Amino acid sequence: MRILIACEYSGTVRDAFAARGHDAMSCDLLPTDKPGKHYQGDVRDVLNDVFDLAIFHPHCTYLTSSAEWAYKDPDFQRYPGVGYHQKLKPGTLFGAERRKARALAVEFFLLLWNSNIHRACIENPVGHISQHLRGAARQIIQPHQFGHDASKATCLWLKNLPKLRPTENIPPRIVNGKPRWANQTDGGQNKLAPSKDRWKIRSTTYKGIAEAMADQWGIEL
Repeated sequence: MRILIACEYSGTVRDAFAARGHDAMSCDLLPTDKPGKHYQGDVRDVLNDVFDLAIFHPHCTYLTSSAEWAYKDPDFQRYPGVGYHQKLKPGTLFGAERRKARALAVEFFLLLWNSNIHRACIENPVGHISQHLRGAARQIIQPHQFGHDASKATCLWLKNLPKLRPTENIPPRIVNGKPRWANQTDGGQNKLAPSKDRWKIRSTTYKGIAEAMADQWGIEL
């Protein structure tokens, strides 16, 4: 089967399908982290090629439900000067610029969803896209359902694909009556320390999830 894994530079999902005999190609603006079939460039360049299945991982910064306050126009009368910006990291968009970035992110998401590839999955955090795909099939998964001692709620938007079946449940530790996995502090925050590669580490698909996709959706084609 010809399979497109778009917006992926790690090669994790691509390699899971390739290991099972599929003709899998990843695509991203970045070079691939691991040797394998990879198109470095815009996914629009290859989106109209013939593929039996596509799994998309579009950038999620402006599609999550976090930092919703930053989409509002700043009240410079109430918060003059730089005071309003104290919550924002340098270079963070806010107000009209952030709304424009979200609109472009939604447009790109819908471009992928409406492609001619019959079977498709779009991976994204739970968030804003729900307003644009009401009634579409979706599934929320966790890495601890697929053999990883970790928590990270991820939404899969599914087109002509069945929901993934969990493969191996990893139980949490209990802290003050609340479940916590190994990637979480006792308060529930992510343990991963700030670094220039933090975004890459957090965006990489867990291997157990990639293998479940290859095992279950590869057979379903």
